[in-house]
Amino acid sequence: MEERKRLGVITIAIDVDVSEHLFRRESGRLVSALTRIFGVHNLALAEDVVQDAFCRALEVWKVRGVPDNPSGWLMAVARNRALDIVRRQRTARTFAPELTRVLESEWTVASTVEEAFATATIRDAPLRMMFSCCDPRVPEETQVALVLNILCVFGAVEIASAFLIGRAAVEKRLSRGKKALASSRRLFDLSTADLGPRLSAVQRALYLLFSEGYHSASIDAAVRSDLCNEAMRLATLLLEAPDARRPDTYALAALMCLQAARLPARLDAAGDLASLLDQNRLQWDSQLISDGLALLDRSAEGTTVSSYHLEAAIAAAHVSAPDVAQTHWDAIVLLYDRLMAVAPSPVVALNRAIAIGQRDGPGRGLEELRGIRESERLVRYPFFPAAIGEFEQRRGRVAVARQLFLEAAALARNPAEQRFLEKRARECDSRGAEATEV
Repeated sequence: MEERKRLGVITIAIDVDVSEHLFRRESGRLVSALTRIFGVHNLALAEDVVQDAFCRALEVWKVRGVPDNPSGWLMAVARNRALDIVRRQRTARTFAPELTRVLESEWTVASTVEEAFATATIRDAPLRMMFSCCDPRVPEETQVALVLNILCVFGAVEIASAFLIGRAAVEKRLSRGKKALASSRRLFDLSTADLGPRLSAVQRALYLLFSEGYHSASIDAAVRSDLCNEAMRLATLLLEAPDARRPDTYALAALMCLQAARLPARLDAAGDLASLLDQNRLQWDSQLISDGLALLDRSAEGTTVSSYHLEAAIAAAHVSAPDVAQTHWDAIVLLYDRLMAVAPSPVVALNRAIAIGQRDGPGRGLEELRGIRESERLVRYPFFPAAIGEFEQRRGRVAVARQLFLEAAALARNPAEQRFLEKRARECDSRGAEATEV
């Protein structure tokens, strides 16, 4: 058994036919439902109950096998544990203020706990918890970190990778954020409160959740479609809230669909990564492409252009091209120029440089890569040296390229990335000695 404690939430790898994504997905839903009962000031208690349910599953499923409905099994264990805690501790502990009266009565406590785990209630519980985490009293970076930690079960390392910052800084953010969350006492009311001041942070958290699935920093996998699917599910829920049904939300949902459409071709039959240039486009999901383009059209109804609009438009340009040669690189570079003006970052600059290299040749691509501001934030990102290596190889400097691919492989975050980058280094070997640069 392997247990990894992640800032109060553990995930468990078990040797039965249940992958970690089940626990990651259910943890957010269960913590959200339990916090509705216990109150946000008892968040740690809710997380403890979820840990207990997961540990119980580990013990029981190894002996009896995985149940037909593992999600329902976990939910029943958590619900029964919550009911037991309320009955034993209601005189010594305060729970959710809005439920105080009904939780103090034995006549209503069971039905109240049951209602918190009802299908309709728990469906919206994660979204309500996300908005509760996004308290405008704390910086947006802290709000987003809280969502990723509590709802998505991201540990400090994963959050640090998403923000391109150090682990210690993430832990400080989470500590401050949880204190602020506890002081609010009440969960956010989706039906009556104004979503506007918190919507930006919720959108950003969903964006980072999807991104972690698409470009995973996990040591276990380079692509995690479960995280992409969960982000898309929550984005769909977000669009059901009238106050959140805004052009930038539609653009975010469009971006997710258009990127997810390429997931079937991101890994080959052997589980190795395939670059965009090498992917079999016949494997792309045509229905998701259609859905994404329709959502992108809906996003154009407003007057503002967000970073999600621009990224979705870039994704649309890629999925609309029949092959690499017919990709509209002029349009993509222009969109990256606008994205750098709206939401500049080293990763955006990296992708812009790659697009320029595709359009104008490897020499120009290298100039842009070497001119990236704050490139020190990419020092641990394997695809920065890999991009330089790609352009060096195209210029004929195969020995230089090989070394860069090996440096990138040493930074790989999982075996799939490592195999991909080592393969690129071997391809340099197959080209023989370094050619003369023109």
